[in-house]
Amino acid sequence: MEVAAQIGQLLNDTVSPDCAAVRTATESLDRLSQLPDFPYYLISISAGGENQGQKIAAATYLKNFTRKNVEGDVSSSAPKVSKEFKDQLLRALLQSEPAVVKVLVEVFRVIVGADFVKQNWWPELVPDLRAALENSNLINGANSQWNTINALRVLHALVRPFQYFLEATVSKEPVPPQLELIAKDILVPLLTLFHQIVQKALGTPGMTNMETENFLLIVCKCMYFTVRSHMPSALVPLLPSFCHDLIGILDSLSFECVVTPENGYQMRLKTGKRSLRIFCTLITRHRKYSDRLMPDMIKCALNIVKYSKNISKIDFLSERVLSLSFDVISHVLETGPGWRLVSPHFSYLLDSAIFPALVMNEKDISEWEEDAEEYIRKNLPSDLEEISGWREDLFTARKSAINLLGVISMSKGPQMGTSANASSASSKRKKGEKKKRNNQTCSVGELVVLPFLSKFPIPSDANPSQTRITNDYFGVLMAYAGLLDFLREREPTYAATLVQSQLLPLYNLSVRPPLVATANWVLGELASCLPEDMSADVYSSLLKALAMPDSRDTSCYPVRVSAAAAIITLLDNDYTPPEWLPLLQVVIGRIGCKEEENSILFQLLSSVVQAGNENVAVHIPYIISSLVVEISKCIPLDLEPWPQMVESGFAALAVMAQIWENDMSEDLEENESNHNFLSGQATIGRAFSDLLQRAWLAPMHRSDQEDNTLLPPSCLDSASTLLRSIMLSVTGSNVILELKVLELLLVWADLIADWHAWEESEDMSVFECIKEVVNLQNKYGLQNFIVGQMPSPPAPPVPKHSVIEGIGTFISEATLQYPSATWRACSCIHLLLHVPSYSSETESVKQSLAAAFCQATYSHFREIKSKPGSLWKPLLLAISSCYLCCPEVVESTLEKDGDGGLETWVAALGMISTNSFKPGLSRESEIKLIAMALAKVVERLLILGKPGSLLRECFTSLMEASARFNEVEEDNDEDEVDIIDEDEDGEIEDDDDDEDSEDDEHEETEEEFLNRYAEAAIALDNGSVIEEGVIEDEDQEMDFEKGCLEEIDLQEAVTSLLQKYHPILIEQQVAYPPELISRFVESIPQCKIFFQHYSR
Repeated sequence: MEVAAQIGQLLNDTVSPDCAAVRTATESLDRLSQLPDFPYYLISISAGGENQGQKIAAATYLKNFTRKNVEGDVSSSAPKVSKEFKDQLLRALLQSEPAVVKVLVEVFRVIVGADFVKQNWWPELVPDLRAALENSNLINGANSQWNTINALRVLHALVRPFQYFLEATVSKEPVPPQLELIAKDILVPLLTLFHQIVQKALGTPGMTNMETENFLLIVCKCMYFTVRSHMPSALVPLLPSFCHDLIGILDSLSFECVVTPENGYQMRLKTGKRSLRIFCTLITRHRKYSDRLMPDMIKCALNIVKYSKNISKIDFLSERVLSLSFDVISHVLETGPGWRLVSPHFSYLLDSAIFPALVMNEKDISEWEEDAEEYIRKNLPSDLEEISGWREDLFTARKSAINLLGVISMSKGPQMGTSANASSASSKRKKGEKKKRNNQTCSVGELVVLPFLSKFPIPSDANPSQTRITNDYFGVLMAYAGLLDFLREREPTYAATLVQSQLLPLYNLSVRPPLVATANWVLGELASCLPEDMSADVYSSLLKALAMPDSRDTSCYPVRVSAAAAIITLLDNDYTPPEWLPLLQVVIGRIGCKEEENSILFQLLSSVVQAGNENVAVHIPYIISSLVVEISKCIPLDLEPWPQMVESGFAALAVMAQIWENDMSEDLEENESNHNFLSGQATIGRAFSDLLQRAWLAPMHRSDQEDNTLLPPSCLDSASTLLRSIMLSVTGSNVILELKVLELLLVWADLIADWHAWEESEDMSVFECIKEVVNLQNKYGLQNFIVGQMPSPPAPPVPKHSVIEGIGTFISEATLQYPSATWRACSCIHLLLHVPSYSSETESVKQSLAAAFCQATYSHFREIKSKPGSLWKPLLLAISSCYLCCPEVVESTLEKDGDGGLETWVAALGMISTNSFKPGLSRESEIKLIAMALAKVVERLLILGKPGSLLRECFTSLMEASARFNEVEEDNDEDEVDIIDEDEDGEIEDDDDDEDSEDDEHEETEEEFLNRYAEAAIALDNGSVIEEGVIEDEDQEMDFEKGCLEEIDLQEAVTSLLQKYHPILIEQQVAYPPELISRFVESIPQCKIFFQHYSR
């Protein structure tokens, strides 16, 4: 009892306002957690502590303790938790107060996931829970031992994991036996009680009981999780009765009363929402059992959606029920019986349900004025992060109504033509001939929807005060956004006529800003349907909207944001403006005017620069100079995190720097182009230097904290691109001083050395910057590149970090931690060791780098050596680079752990040198590096007097690599000849086959999708999946030709080695494979003489 009392007091201290007391109590609890009975003390206090605060503290600590010890235990040979503890936990859950149960349920979920769902090590759970329910207060009377709601919360946590498929490697996963047992022993009798309680609750309209409503809600949640993926056989006979109970609950809802948590009606609305989600699941996942129930579901949903006229007056939860009712109708319409059930109600839906949800209402006006961001997220969604919409927390009746309108417009009724016309109306249409075939039957969009929308007139200057006309036309514009799939099936002139007559006139009228913003959004939504000849009219309208100023009493922020988003979407769909300069002028002119708009404007600018290519590239130096001025104003004067304006600005500048380099450097042969490029690059370099000095150097000088990290990791990739562009501007040593390149490089090297966020952003520009630093060092011999500057007295005579040391730290970390960086990092390892010129004074720096690189690469290789794959190659090549420059250091590093590292590395080199290894050595530089490393190992073994199996293995691999080098060299020569011949023939490919193949493109079925993902899951379990970043990186040319390999002739090096040591290598060794010898002497004929006396 003393321990229990001590734990209870410590738990009380953890909620103390005194931080020191909390810290002391937490440390003491951590020490006591080593006791074997510690979790039992916690569960006991959770159930019977002194007060609620202590109970919740004990439950919370138990939750964290369980997660650490159960989820952290990856073994699967025995149950993670004892039966005694499980029984105590279940009793505590059944009798505790709601606040404590809410926390203890999290403990239960962890244990259930480990010991019931995955391994089925808790066979008593289902019988015990059933017994608890049978003896709970709502079922067996008020004097029962257990609480029914608590037991239902346990059931809810129990079935929740089964809402998803559990076996990813099985394409058609059967119902888990645990779920079948739960359904048979608990849910079946529970649904009988559910029916009785529903009848009782519906029999007393206007009266609600909180406990009863809670019972109904939790049972519906349990059923939803049960059937979301699976359908237990025991539930099938009860589905009709259960669904009619749900329909009764939905019919009892009112969308005109005020909902408050106190009156119990909010709980009824939540039950109605869950009921509709169950309907959607049954329709989409379990058609076999839901087809007969669809007529009643449709009737129920139709009775709800008619209240969309009250959308501006109802609360969020009621609107969510409306939204789901629209979704139920959409799902039904997409099924086989859907047309027969829904088509008689098309006119009613349009006039009385869908369109009332689309028209502008008081809530829209209020959100526009008070929370523009919320208005944009709900009504003008886009793929841009800042204004993204349609998230789970932003489901609206308007969004669901638009979706239903789109499904209705695509409907064509029962097909009477050929099988070519019998495709599903909801399937994705393709362009070309297939589109014409599918258009032979008129759709509801053409027969019903568009005629309905055409009834509403465009607001005009003659009647600007007619609010009804404006509000209705807002709904018309929203409706057009739902017709995207319908318009894609039509000829481009169809969409062009609609835009020309219904949208563009709004930009020339004095209409309310919400109409213009919605028109912008619709233009973006229809981007894939617009013909090119409308480009001038569309862009002039959007430019007008992008530059629209705020009026005295109305903000036009959503207008400008939606215009920017629409332009980005149009550019992404290759819909280009006739002129780029007016667009650039508007964007540049608005950056910095409104803080909240800067981010979207920078995204727009990046899109414009990327889409415009050479048409925009000539303006980039001026654009960059203008932006640097605005961005510099927003950089904090001290060491604070950067605001979003600066981060977005750096990202946009990085894009422009890359576009400038890619597009303008292609025409350097012409004198005028060369002059323009150099002049523009100098302007860009000066601007970027000023910006980075302002960002990095000025705060350090001001704070005298030169060792502090100044740049947030999220910007380091963009800053690396800017720094690389500065280095590209260097034309002499004077420019290095003028642009403060060395000072910037020292700060940058310290930043990347301490950069630990690489796995989040997966940035790559830092590696390109490293390569450019090495090139600059070779040209101009940068000061403090290899050895850091010695500080002035009285500071200790310890040199500061050099540039290469900071880079080396980053490369080692990237190689060890991030698979997607492996290829680039290993390429940089070779550059850093072999390209710079190391003197005798700086030899120690090179050796330190080689040791660090070898340690990092071999540690990574050791983790994956049991599964040969594509990451073997860069890691082994990097170790080979280290060995060529510092063999003693590498040997010492590899043998440090005493696990035969040198032999492991050599054996792996032999494996990747063979033709059978995939992906093997495909480039001459790679094979040359491997061969030279093997030759160096052979020579070192001979010098050290270590003949034996390792020497024989090395020389065998060396002969294999030499033969491979000659074969690859010959293949490359033949490929070059073939390319020249093809160029001379001037063959032109015919694109007709591509157009024809578009019609025959295979649409993946559900079964094929499930099979494909099952195969991918099996490959993942087997470890045969290509690691992150490998696919995109393995085709990149690694710079292994540079440095020591440039002047080496492999044939001469191997021949020289044999001349010195052939008696040991050949005559004193066991026979080599004859085929290998034949390939080897064929690749290096001068070595044939050494095998003349070789006895086979």
